[in-house]
Amino acid sequence: MKFKRKAKAHWSGSGKEGSGTLSTDSGVLDETPYSFHTRFEDGTKGTNPEELVGAAHSGCFAMQLSFLLGEEGFQPETLDVVANVLFEDGSITEVTLNLTASIPEISSEKFTEIAQKAKNICPISKLLDTKINLITNLK
Repeated sequence: MKFKRKAKAHWSGSGKEGSGTLSTDSGVLDETPYSFHTRFEDGTKGTNPEELVGAAHSGCFAMQLSFLLGEEGFQPETLDVVANVLFEDGSITEVTLNLTASIPEISSEKFTEIAQKAKNICPISKLLDTKINLITNLK
């Protein structure tokens, strides 16, 4: 399978006083605001690149895990993933994926094995050049 996705950014002004918008072809982001304030100061309504990396990573990982579980004969009821993206000194230095899952009839060991594999082969995990931690919780 091969496909392309497109997103675009518009920025006006200086790095600290300026602001911009992010848009995607799907329309999910449609001139969504971002700025120094929303990125570095947890400011007003708007997004930031690290938040979007976290959303992409948690979504990709959950879907990858769901596929791998299905291949092993398991049907997840729920997979909840929180991606904590750590930015320090000008770099994303670490991502921690916190997974809480409800999967009938799976052992803790099998769950951990499949979750680790999903973390390693998830396309966003492979894209990121940083430490990726996985914390799992099986309900």
